[in-house]
Formats: sequence, structure tokens, C-alpha cells
Amino acid sequence: MPPKSITSKVFAVAFIVLTILVISAVIAMIVVYSYQIKSLAPTEPPPITTTTPAPPPRNRLPKNVVPERYEIVLQPQFYTEIPVEVNGTGPNQTMLFNGTSTVYFHCLEETKTIYLNSVDLKIEKSLVMHKGREIKSSYILPNESNIFLEVELTESLKAGENYSLFLAFQGDISRNLESLFISTYVDGANTERYLVATNMQPTEARNTFPCFDEPEMKAVFHVTIIHREGTKALGNMKSNSNRKNGWEHTEFVPTPRMSTYLFAFAVSEFTSVKSPGREEIMTYARPEATAAGETQYAANITVKILDFYETYFGIKYNLGKLDQIALPDLYPEAMENWGLITYQEGSLLYKEGVSSLLHKEVVTSLIAHELAHQWFGNLVTMKWWNEVWLNEGFATYMTYFAVDAAEPSFKIKDVLIMKDLHRAFMEDALESSHPLSVPVQDVQTSYEISEMFDAITYNKGAMVLRMLTDYVKESVFQKGITAYLKAFKYENTDQNDLWKYIQEAYDENDVITIEEFMHPWTSQTGYPVVTINTTNGVTTQKRFLFNDTAESRDLWWPIRINYMTNSSDSASLWLNAKGQEPEAKTDFISKDGDWILANVNCTGYYRVNYDAENWARLLTQLETNLERIPVMNRGQLVDDAFSLARAKLVSVTLALNATRFLRKETSFLPWESAVKNLEYFVLMFDRSEVYGPIQVYLQEQVRGLYNYFKNLTDVSEVPEDHSLQYNQLIAIEVACSNGLAECEEMAAKQYADWMNNSTINNFTVQQ
Repeated sequence: MPPKSITSKVFAVAFIVLTILVISAVIAMIVVYSYQIKSLAPTEPPPITTTTPAPPPRNRLPKNVVPERYEIVLQPQFYTEIPVEVNGTGPNQTMLFNGTSTVYFHCLEETKTIYLNSVDLKIEKSLVMHKGREIKSSYILPNESNIFLEVELTESLKAGENYSLFLAFQGDISRNLESLFISTYVDGANTERYLVATNMQPTEARNTFPCFDEPEMKAVFHVTIIHREGTKALGNMKSNSNRKNGWEHTEFVPTPRMSTYLFAFAVSEFTSVKSPGREEIMTYARPEATAAGETQYAANITVKILDFYETYFGIKYNLGKLDQIALPDLYPEAMENWGLITYQEGSLLYKEGVSSLLHKEVVTSLIAHELAHQWFGNLVTMKWWNEVWLNEGFATYMTYFAVDAAEPSFKIKDVLIMKDLHRAFMEDALESSHPLSVPVQDVQTSYEISEMFDAITYNKGAMVLRMLTDYVKESVFQKGITAYLKAFKYENTDQNDLWKYIQEAYDENDVITIEEFMHPWTSQTGYPVVTINTTNGVTTQKRFLFNDTAESRDLWWPIRINYMTNSSDSASLWLNAKGQEPEAKTDFISKDGDWILANVNCTGYYRVNYDAENWARLLTQLETNLERIPVMNRGQLVDDAFSLARAKLVSVTLALNATRFLRKETSFLPWESAVKNLEYFVLMFDRSEVYGPIQVYLQEQVRGLYNYFKNLTDVSEVPEDHSLQYNQLIAIEVACSNGLAECEEMAAKQYADWMNNSTINNFTVQQ
């Protein structure tokens, strides 16, 4: 062994011995220290604290404080008319408003910071009070790093205590039909006049006053509007007015607990009419429109619709007044503000002898939708915007019944349903669709919230509720939602609360619960296509997509199928109640050449495909005796065939064959479905050699329908039966657009008569 190795070993042994001695000494010192320190009983060191505040919330308000009541004073400075001086000049329109807000709130968790929503408001003063004592505070306006108005306090708010926050502020009246906005119209003297109104849904209240602008943060609103003399202020509640210093001060009765997006007021020179039999209902419009009687139809029909809802829900409308106002400018078409419903003027007004007879349906349907919100949305509100379908889906669904009750002669319940079904089907067959109930984390920003107001929320929401009603039956559904409304009035809910109350009303043991049935339909994107093989009864489902129909193994829906055959009436069975594997249904095996029709009356939210033999039997039935198949299904067979062809699940030939029976069809729904789907083919082939044969084919198909109304059409008259007016319109549209000689001759004659003497032509079929 070399000498250097022996030396290294000696040093290593010495190092180890020294290390052991040092460790032993440290242990001995710790033991002695611990023994001695016990007899001294030292005090604990003070906790280490940091003065760095917690970061601000990102998109949602914290729940450490909740509002209970607002006292709001707003003064829009605008003029209803810009006077012109002798020299041709005058003051500019004033687009400013100023206001004060005192919010009384309850503290749930100790905090030194109050966060509120506020956008584009100039804060002039803040004051926090507790039991008559001021708590010193300062505020930080919203900025790039914090979207909230931040009120910082010198001392903490205590959990369980009540406080108030006073804010004085200024803002600008919007020109963009949002928040507090200005609108214009021209009066009978050809003078431009101005008014202001509000549109707060979904997140615009924060542009008018600082607030807790989330639907679950309901509060009472005590509002005063200061406005120029000669104008009238409308709001959510009844009011009293007095004059001070040349201004009108209109003070409104405090509202019930409601969400900020329902806060509303308008200042204008509009006049009104009372509804007969219910004088608490007032309908406002431009003075010229009111004088011309254009608000009378809306005033009359509102009574019938409101009476229907009060009876159906078993809950009275209890705000003491209901104002409706026809605004020259508004987006969207209407807004259900509690006690002050706003409408686009063209959608509310109806002038006898001038407006289309079919326009009454627009007015009635829109009023029915907005009045339904007085219960679904206003009285009971969803907790967050990810489930706004609980508002809009319900209002859409209840519209079918309200219109049918208020105007039974219209006979358009099925028409409204099928239009909404097809809108939902179209949007929900795209990969860009979304579930009815979107995860909360995916709906946070104002943009994401606004994106929720689409055909899925409105139309699919209504169709899913219709499917549920068909399952539990109408009386049970009505009982369940009445109990739900009574249990949660002035509160917020989610869809599970709804399922609970319908389940209690249903009170039957089935293969699945209401929640198990409905959850996949509301939480999953899309809808299924059910494929039935009538030779062996094997039935499958997969998500339907226009551009990708590969099976989605991770998606399945429990489906209650109503079906019938040409030798039996409707019956029902479950498909995939507990899973999505293919099931063999003996009821779906064709016997003795019978056809099988699934989804009778289109109560289920799904499409149906069949084996080729069953398709052939159904189409033969349509051509031989179409009345054997319900009219809604006649329309849906056409729509399913064309949609399945677009998805390459059936041939285009089958889809076109599904229209052969139309030459004997006089009902609107099958024709409407065919025309809508054939438009796609016309767009594809209008510049090809195929277009000519398509036109010839459609001429022959529509000839019977056109001749059905020919005697009326030729003399510029419409059917007395309101429901037939749609049929006449579609007959003229299809016949003339495809070159049917009789229709072209009629159109040429009508035009010539009008050119020669317009007063003799009173053709009233308008769109």
C-alpha cells in the first residue's frame, strides 16, 4: 500500500472521532437548556404578521359582505328636446348623470376591504358607517389589474354586524342601448325628441351605480329619480312625485328583494293606456302611437296572459303595478324588468288595418315570454348565469301555453314548438354548442355571460322541459313548479332544486329518478340520434353532429321513447336508462310488415333513424294516408331525413323521397320543414343543371296547396282561420319562387292593379 493512502486513513479516523464528539456536545447542551428553560416560564413570541393585503378577486365578488338594501338617487341631465335659439344656436344635449347610492349590507366574514362592481363611473365621495359612527375609508377605482371598485377601511368590519356605504358618483348616458341609454324619435311636428331608459341585463347595472352586480346578491331598492319638468319617470314600483328647484323628484316604493339586472327606470314624454279590467297595467308609447290606438291590442292581451299565469302558478303578481313601454330603440327585443317591461316599439305596437294579422302573434308571444319572467327569473332567480336556462327556457316553454290560452283561435302552439325544436336542433348539432348547465368556472366574464343568451338556452331549455312534462304529465309538472316557486320566492336556485320539487310531485318509483333522467340532458352538449333496426329490434344512440357522427362513447342520454305502429296506438319504453350499450327491444321488431314510428309528437329531444325497410314503409304511409301519422311527425320525418342526409347517415335520395307526399299535404308544419330544408339544396344547386328539375318538381308538389287557397289569393283575401294564414303564405312563396304559372299570373295582376290604382288593392297578407 502506498504511504499516501496510510496518511489519508489516519486523517479520516480523526475526522470521524471529532464529528462524534461535536454531536454529543450539542445534544448535551440542548438537554441542559430544555431543563433550565422550564423553570423560567417564558412568554410566547408575538406572531409574525404581514401588512400586505390579500389580492383582489379576479371576476366574482367575494361573499364576505352581502347587500340588504339600496337607497339610490339618480339625476339624468338630458333634455327631451334641444331648443333652437333665435340666432340658430342652442344648448347641446347633456349626456351626463349624477347620483348617490347608500347600500346597507351585512358582514359575514371579517374584512378591511369592500369590493363592488363599478364601470366608467367617477366616484366623488365614499362614507362607511356603523351604528352612527364613521369608519375612515378610501377608495381605489377599477383599473387594469383590478376590475372592482375597492373601498379600503382603517379598521376591520366584524362578522355578524350591519354597515352602510354611501357613494356619490357621476357617469355618462350611453348611446349603445346598454345600462342607462338615450333614445330618439321624431314626433308629429317633425321634431326630434329624446328619452332615456335602462337595460341592465346581464351585467350593466354597474355602469349606472356602484353595486353588488351578481344575481344571487339580491336586495331591496328604494329609488328616487330627479328629472326635468314635463317628463314622466317610470320605475319598478309605484311612485309619488313633487317639484323642487325646477326638477321633478319621483320617489318609488321600495322593491321586493331582487337582482340588480332587474333594476329599471325610464324618463320620457310618453303617454299611456290602461288595460281593461286591470287598471294596474299601463302600456306606454309615443303620444302619436297611443293616440292612434297602437297600444290597445297589447293592453288587452296582457290582461289575458297575466290572468293565465296567476291561475297556472297559483301565485298572484303582487307588485301593485305593471308598466310596459314601447321604446324606439332597444336590444334585445324585450327585457323583463320587474314591474317595468321594455319592448322594441315594432314588437309591441299593433295598428288595426295596417299591421299584418300575423303580427298579433309576435305581440302576444313576446308579452307572454316577458310576463312568464315575472315568476321565472324575477320572483325566483338562478344563482349564477351558467344556469340562465332556468329563466329563459322556462319563459320560452310557458309561452306556448299562455298564447294558446290568450288567443285560442291562433292554433299555433305546435308551430311555436316546432320552430323552437328546429332552432335548438340546428345549433346543438354543431361542435361549438354548449350544455344547458355550463360549469360555473366557464362563465365568469361579462362576455362569457352574454354568450349564454342563445338558442341552446332559450329553445333547447324549452324542449327539455317539454320532454320532462311529457314524462311526468302536465298536472304533475304544474304541481311541482308551483311548489318550487312558492318555496324559493325572492331567492335563488339551481336546477337541482327544480328536480327535487318535481320529484316530490311525481311521487312514483321508476327505473330512474327525475335528477338521473334530467342531468345528462342539461350537463352534456348536444343530443342523440336514436337508430332503430326494425328487423331485430336493436336500438342504439350516439351524439348527432352535422360534420362528425363518430360514436361518442363518453356521451349517453336516458331516453323515454313514445312510439306507435300502423296497427297500434302510442306506447312508451326506456332506452339506456342506466347505460348506453345497444339494447334489443322486442317492441321495435316490425310484425307483419308494420311500420314503427318513434318519438310520437316530437316530445323527445332527439332525432330518429331507421333501417331502410322501415323508412320505405313510413314514406309509403305518407303517400297513401298521411293523416295516420301525426302532423308534427310528418314535419319531423322530413327534417330528420334531410339532417341525417347532411350527416351522411342516410342517402340524399331518401331525403328527397320524404317530400313526395307534400302534393297531398295542406298543413303548415310539413311544408315549413320541407321549405327550410330544401333551401339548403337550392343554395347548393341554383347555378347547376340540377336546379331546373328541382323547380319543376316543386311546382308539382306545391300545386295542390296553392290551389287550396287560390280562390282567396286571387281576390286578395286571407282565410278567416288564423292558423291557415301561414299555409297561404307558404303556398304563395313556394309557388311563385319556383315559377308556377298560376302564381306568377296572380302576382303580375296584383302588381298591375296596384300600379294603376293603389287604393283598390287591399291585399292584407303581409309578413
